[in-house]
Amino acid sequence: MAAALILSGGNGTRLGSDIPKQYIKIHGRSVISYCIECLCAHGGIDALQVVAAAQWHDTVRECLEKYDTDGKFRGFSAPGGNRQLSIYSGLTDIRKYADDSDVVLVHDAARPLLSAQMVTDCLEAVRGHDGVVPVLPMKDTVYRSTDGRKISALLERSEIYAGQAPEAFRIGAYYEANRRLLPDRILAVNGSTEPAVMAGLDMVMIAGDEGNFKITTAEDLRRFGELVSRRTVEGV
Repeated sequence: MAAALILSGGNGTRLGSDIPKQYIKIHGRSVISYCIECLCAHGGIDALQVVAAAQWHDTVRECLEKYDTDGKFRGFSAPGGNRQLSIYSGLTDIRKYADDSDVVLVHDAARPLLSAQMVTDCLEAVRGHDGVVPVLPMKDTVYRSTDGRKISALLERSEIYAGQAPEAFRIGAYYEANRRLLPDRILAVNGSTEPAVMAGLDMVMIAGDEGNFKITTAEDLRRFGELVSRRTVEGV
């Protein structure tokens, strides 16, 4: 089994909107609906779990009614105090119907341009490993600064990669890696793959997708709207 875990519990305050970014409507559709559509339609995904605050459940259900034609949705999970605790909440619920040897695909609702090919690539790459993360190579020179003002060191660009979502993990090993960080160390985790790396799990990288960007700022939202408009005109 492969279960998709959509993280949709964030507030998205950097956009300056009263509505979390994943629920803002673009061309009549909420941002989250795009990844729901992709994951529900993908033949490799068997179950769908969504982390979302109770006040947004009806919004998510509207998307599911339209795109979850095969009944993959299994339920909502409560958001945690940070992103990683939300993942842990989702994992705890997924383990009620999935085996520890099964796969969980962790994705952000604020990354609406998820492609079926990326889902396929993750599911294929995780075979024989504990997890997989899509990455993008660094194109610019990368510096390290200890005080945010002066350059402390020049980093080797060829050895540095930017992680993306979705990430795929073996459920049992990943759950245990997160559990070991409770109650305090998990609060300092910034990326989904961090607990796996800290636990020494067998993690592999695959090529990411520059088009699969995360909506964080108003400029990101504008860019997404333009891409949707272009695809609508082109009939993509």
